[in-house]
Parts: sequence; structure tokens; C-alpha cells
Amino acid sequence: MDTAIALNGFIAALFVLFSLGVIVQRQMLSTLYLFMLHAVALTASAIVLGFALGSVHLFWVAAITFTTKVIAVPLVLRYSAGSEIYERREVDQVLTIPTSVLIAAVLALIAWIVAQPLVQAITDRPFAAMNLPTGLIAVFFGAFTVAVRREAVAQLMGILVMESGAFFASIAIVNELSIIAEVAAAVDVPIAALVIGLLIRSIHHVTGMTRVGLLAELKERR
Repeated sequence: MDTAIALNGFIAALFVLFSLGVIVQRQMLSTLYLFMLHAVALTASAIVLGFALGSVHLFWVAAITFTTKVIAVPLVLRYSAGSEIYERREVDQVLTIPTSVLIAAVLALIAWIVAQPLVQAITDRPFAAMNLPTGLIAVFFGAFTVAVRREAVAQLMGILVMESGAFFASIAIVNELSIIAEVAAAVDVPIAALVIGLLIRSIHHVTGMTRVGLLAELKERR
């Protein structure tokens, strides 16, 4: 069990690191790759917990997560949004990268503090002490990404990071979900990605851009 906890702690560190990468990375395609690595870390954590707890459900979670978030969602987004969008680089930043990193560090500290009362309330879950605060950090990082990034694609990655963060925390708390619930939750993500990706592609086709701030300015000028 100690080995599994240590390995899961290493995976959690990578999970947070990839979440931070989504915040600071300006190349759209690289942002998508970071989200894929983020999902791989979530898959790895589910596998480790599955072995440690002897839970078949967590292996299903790992398989479904890998299939949907590492394979399906990136393919759906590349197809629906269009490859030309992912070749772009976000040059107009709301905050500089050093400032974003400092704020992210503060958010991580706040998330860790907020999660401690919850961790102490569920001491019977050995992996919750790591997964719960880590998942909350990812939720905060995802929300921060949505707030500071101008490109619609990057904001979508932030939303997906938030969802993965909530999932990362939940697998350590509730690890006996029914397969039906797991499949239903997994199917929602690619469908949402497809709808938003098509919307982004339509906006880019009409306006030639996907920067949310400029779209708001165009609306005000009309």
C-alpha cells in the first residue's frame, strides 16, 4: 500500500504539472498535447488505485478515461475545430507567464488548505489525502485558465482540466460507481467537445479568429 501511495503521489505531481502547463503554454497544439498527458496521468492514478484497492471499477474508469480523453476528445477537437486553429499561437496575453505561475502557486496553496478538512473527514480513504487536494488544485487551475486565456481553444482546455480535476478527486473517494454511470459520464465529454469544437470552427470561419475578447468587442460595435 505504501508503494502505491508513493507512486500515486508522483502521478499527482505530474497531474498538477500538466495542469500548470495548460495555463502557461501559448501554442494551441501544445496545449492540446498537455491535456492528453493530463488525461494519461488521470488514467495512471486510476490504475494504481485499482491495483491497491482491488477495485475492478477503477480499471474500467482507467480504460474509459484513456479512450475518451486521451484518444476521442483530441481527435474530435482536431476534426471539429480544424487543424488551422491549432497551428496558431496566442501572442496577446492577459498576464505574463511569470505572473500566471505565481498566481497558480497561490491557488495551489489555497486549494490544499481548503481540502484538508475534507481529507480529515474521510480518513478511511487512504488515497484521498493526495487525490482530493490534487484534484481541487486542477479545478482551480482550470478555472484560472478560462479566466486568463483569450483563445477559445485554450479556454476549452481549461474547462476540460476542471472536469478531469474533479474526476481525479472522486476516484479516491467513490471508487465503486456503476459501469453505466461511468460510461454516461465519459460519453458526455466527447459530445461536449464536439459541439464546442464545431462552434469554434464556425466562429473562425466567419470572423477569422477565435479570441473571445475580440469577439466581444465586435458585438459591442454592432
